Amino acid sequence: MKLNYKRTIFVGFAFFLICAFWQAYDAIVPLMLVNKFGLNQSASGAIMAIDNVFALFMLPLFGALSDKSKSKYGKRTPYIVIGTVLAIVAFISLSFADNAQLARIRTAEDSAVFQEQLFESTENKITNAEKPIFDDTVADEYDLKDYVSRILYGKDYVDLDVDQKNSAKKFYGEIDYESSYYYNAETKTYYVGDDGEEMLKNGYKEYNLYTNLVTPAISSYAWQKTVENPAPLVFFILLLLVTLISMAIFRSPAVALMPDVTIKPLRSQGNAIINLMGTAGAMLVLVLGIVFGTGKVQNQTSSFTLYIIAVCAIMAVGLTLFIAFVREPKWAKEMQEESERLGLDTESDEVEDASNGEVKSTDVGDNGGFKELFKKDRSKFNSLMLLLASVALWYIGYNAASTKYSLYATNVLHKDFNTTLLIAQAAAIVAYLPAGALSKKIGRKKSILLGVAILTVAFFSVSFYTDKTPLILINLAFIIGGIGWATINVNSFPMVVEIAKGGNVGKYTGYYYTASMAAQIVTPILSGWIMELFGTMRPLFYYSSIFIALAFVTMLFVKHGDAKKEEEIKAIQEQE
Repeated sequence: MKLNYKRTIFVGFAFFLICAFWQAYDAIVPLMLVNKFGLNQSASGAIMAIDNVFALFMLPLFGALSDKSKSKYGKRTPYIVIGTVLAIVAFISLSFADNAQLARIRTAEDSAVFQEQLFESTENKITNAEKPIFDDTVADEYDLKDYVSRILYGKDYVDLDVDQKNSAKKFYGEIDYESSYYYNAETKTYYVGDDGEEMLKNGYKEYNLYTNLVTPAISSYAWQKTVENPAPLVFFILLLLVTLISMAIFRSPAVALMPDVTIKPLRSQGNAIINLMGTAGAMLVLVLGIVFGTGKVQNQTSSFTLYIIAVCAIMAVGLTLFIAFVREPKWAKEMQEESERLGLDTESDEVEDASNGEVKSTDVGDNGGFKELFKKDRSKFNSLMLLLASVALWYIGYNAASTKYSLYATNVLHKDFNTTLLIAQAAAIVAYLPAGALSKKIGRKKSILLGVAILTVAFFSVSFYTDKTPLILINLAFIIGGIGWATINVNSFPMVVEIAKGGNVGKYTGYYYTASMAAQIVTPILSGWIMELFGTMRPLFYYSSIFIALAFVTMLFVKHGDAKKEEEIKAIQEQE
């Protein structure tokens, strides 16, 4: 009994193109909203959360619809093909809407007169959030010229003499993409000059002048243009909704395809391959981002059309390979035949936790949703609820830490966050296949409990770290955390669909994503409120550790979702 790796890789191309899309979407859409349309962080964040809100009801919907679908190409393939094509068209169209807004600000942005207007204007306020402040009395919003004046002379623009005002104006006009200034948080003093390395040794931190001064001013100007004529923003959001709906059409069907063509005991290993394919898609788009310079300061207000077309080309290649090699009806039939040969009931097979050694099999009805499951098998229903609660709890903890770590590293640990996060991702990638293999030996539930324990310990240790902690210890904690997360992630989805019968895998896939997406909607608000309550970011990893530990408790009571062990399958084969 071995996983067909070649077949699983071809199936994984659907998840490959999904992750490629989301990597690009999450990277550039916030830049469009803030830099081109002038939205503030709260408004852009709300728009970026729409996909999670959509997921709450659309992923279960399309998962259930694909369960009931019939075609000569299979249940899932039509959704994957149609959804991908629509998403590609909508995503490229989104870039044209962005270009329309860019055209409204580009001419002015490139002119010296515009730069002077920005500097002199009292309407172009920039926000102090996540930037050094002058002193405790300075408001959260301030004029651009006052910030420049503070950096150069330590006082507001109105208090400068004529020569100083002209100097400040000239200084702003000569800021380029590489310009920097230095700020000491203890003395609340600024420095502009060539000996930056000496300033860093003396406790100063380096800040980019362009992103702190020019970019916010342009964003403010863009917002004025948006207020004057909101039609481009409305059109942009409409196209955004079409794009998100297109992606929602096939996300659950794409993920549900793996269990459709993989026998139950091998689904954790199959899920490991699927996750590797998704990571490959995301990393390929990261390389494209480097090639097109989407992360460069000078490209914040440039067109992303060519970049988006390149991303969509990768999606199209992934879809082409999927269509060319995946034979869903044939593979699904072979999976059923193999399951029957091995004594695995594809409609209702289920085993209890390995601790009591019992194996049960129950039918949950044709549609097998929550209501059907509640009526026909209360024990299995309780396990599903506890399992989904566990998914929500560990996503609440993990997502809070992963999304806020960049700020936490900067403000609390005073360390560069990029390398640490990259190391954690690399550790997870390395751990995917071993985590899938581990489930064959000790079972999925025990593997997940082990992963939850590892992740809890890793995050809890970070809560004690300070700016004096060696970077190697921080990286080690995230390596351990990445291994724990991979062990959880590889085995949790197969546990959910294990409870499903063959005809409702798509619906249960939707349940899984509903739990995870709901957590990702709640946790930014809840974690932010707690940190504001304590007035510091220090509680972040305590918060994450507590919720992940709670997932360990709920998982202890899950009795269904494990697959038959490898030795049980061998025993069946030996009896034949």
